[in-house]
Amino acid sequence: MSFPWAKHYAPTNPLMKWVDERLPVPRLVYNAVGAGYPVPRNLNYFWNFGVLAGAALGIQIITGIVLAMHYGATADGAFNSVEHIMRDVNGGWLLRYAHANGAAMFFIVVYIHIFRGLYYGSYKAPREMVWLLGVVIFLLMMATAFMGYVLPWGQMSFWGAQVITGFFSAIPIVGDYIRIWLLGGFAPDQAALNRFFSLHYLLPFVIAGVIILHIWALHIPGSNNPTGVEVKDEQDTVPFHPYYTAKDGVGLGVFLVLFAVLIFLAPNYLGHPDNYIPANSLSTPAHIVPEWYFWPFYAILRAFTSDFILPAKLWGVLAMFGSILLLFFLPWLDSSPIRSANYRPTYRTFFWILVVDVLILGWCGGSPATPLYVILSQICAAYYFAHFLIIVPIISRAERPTPLPNSITEAVLAKHGGTSPAQTALAAE
Repeated sequence: MSFPWAKHYAPTNPLMKWVDERLPVPRLVYNAVGAGYPVPRNLNYFWNFGVLAGAALGIQIITGIVLAMHYGATADGAFNSVEHIMRDVNGGWLLRYAHANGAAMFFIVVYIHIFRGLYYGSYKAPREMVWLLGVVIFLLMMATAFMGYVLPWGQMSFWGAQVITGFFSAIPIVGDYIRIWLLGGFAPDQAALNRFFSLHYLLPFVIAGVIILHIWALHIPGSNNPTGVEVKDEQDTVPFHPYYTAKDGVGLGVFLVLFAVLIFLAPNYLGHPDNYIPANSLSTPAHIVPEWYFWPFYAILRAFTSDFILPAKLWGVLAMFGSILLLFFLPWLDSSPIRSANYRPTYRTFFWILVVDVLILGWCGGSPATPLYVILSQICAAYYFAHFLIIVPIISRAERPTPLPNSITEAVLAKHGGTSPAQTALAAE
């Protein structure tokens, strides 16, 4: 759909004309994030989090490249090289804290981005590919973050690698062989550290490539919006620039302020104190936990305590990976024609129950495996799977949604006390 204001890129400068004829990158940017890209006029600040995720990835890549110049990926020197960065490299402490806390901020932004998609039905047709690529990005982020957590080679790094790679040993027959192949030995050591460092350096660029596909897939159907109603005419849209570049700029400013507060006032708040102890294969920490953004999935893993046909450990591993892979099937599990939860009261109630459920899973995952937390994990894990496999399919067929607005413009005018063109015509009659 084309609009009169969405004019084609027309360079006037001779140099830009020459570049556009031979390598039309400025035209691509203009049509992707500039005045040539029509966007629904009612996007709220939850739509900022895609841009914030891109900014967080940029911070991670830039700081990571500089940190890699000073890091030594050896079992004997990795811990000391991190201390060298912190104490001896000019600005090294800032780079290291920005990178470590940047990962946490990246996950916060992405989790909000995912739940926004769940609330507003951004996974529904015709945007299934956008959602699927987003889940791929999430999986790549998790792999990258895990391998990055190993690199400081502290106690939690070493034992986290020991526990996480131990999941593969739960696979019948071939599990132990896969684990030894991944580690390059029987336990995390020099070979594993080299491999994790190489992959941790590589995967952010793979993520960047998938993000390009993610944005490309988004631009084909266009952005979803809080009403879930598709764009019908020019009145429903505005140019991405300057309206949403300005709005994203405000969001980015708030993000950077919060990021700065975390770096300068509480740089170790989200870390684990045991990781400031050098890795020791002969001393097991009292409580081994992954980083906080893995806690919900770690709780699902620990929820299985009894063997049933298969070993409990294998059930836990299957459930943990299944809890993420389940998201790939969501566009087909939810068959409701209504996208936005604003018009799906029953779905909206269960959505907020899911949010609370995931938060409780996170709390349980970061807590010791006492009977209380294990029982809570089991209840919440059961609800998590029931939500997607049972509740959402039933709701999508049985609920009665509230009436949708006829257009995005009508919803905007109604929200701000205006009158839509249809209402004006009706009043005139």
